[in-house]
Amino acid sequence: MSNMEKNLFNLKFAAKELQRSSKKCDKEEKAEKAKVKKAVQKGNMEVARIHAENAIRQKNQSVNFLRMSARVDAVAARVQTAVTMNKVTKSMAGVVKGMDVTLKSMNLEKISALMEKFERQFETLDVQTAQMEDTMSSTTTLTTPQGQVDALMMEMADEAGLDLNMELPQGQTGSVGTSVASAEQVL
Repeated sequence: MSNMEKNLFNLKFAAKELQRSSKKCDKEEKAEKAKVKKAVQKGNMEVARIHAENAIRQKNQSVNFLRMSARVDAVAARVQTAVTMNKVTKSMAGVVKGMDVTLKSMNLEKISALMEKFERQFETLDVQTAQMEDTMSSTTTLTTPQGQVDALMMEMADEAGLDLNMELPQGQTGSVGTSVASAEQVL
């Protein structure tokens, strides 16, 4: 097993671990949401807010783990290609021997065509990786955590059949439900 192959194994393992951590955070988020609901039902808003903050933190952490997992996966894909290309290069050693004839005849067109094939593969890979990195960096959270906390508390109160009478700050609607609710208040 080469160093490259060891790196590839470690990257794939790390990506899986990060995904596991993300799922763990999702479970924690659900548990915290349930605690928000209980506290709201008991009318204990301070405790509800603490659990809502925990739930939002777990949700954001889950997204971060997932994003990092995707990033590690992207790097693993590049290493995988490097490992594959290395194997291809080794198997091409025989072909390269045959290229001596081409080199001696100075047929640059044939050599150039072969080099272009390799270069094109690397260019495609670079473009794909760049696109993936752009996509990952642009998926940032749109609402502020405080808005998310308020929205979550409202959502849990709705599920519990209670009315919190909490006004969400302008422009911080957490979900479709809360934006509809605030639109009705305006009318």
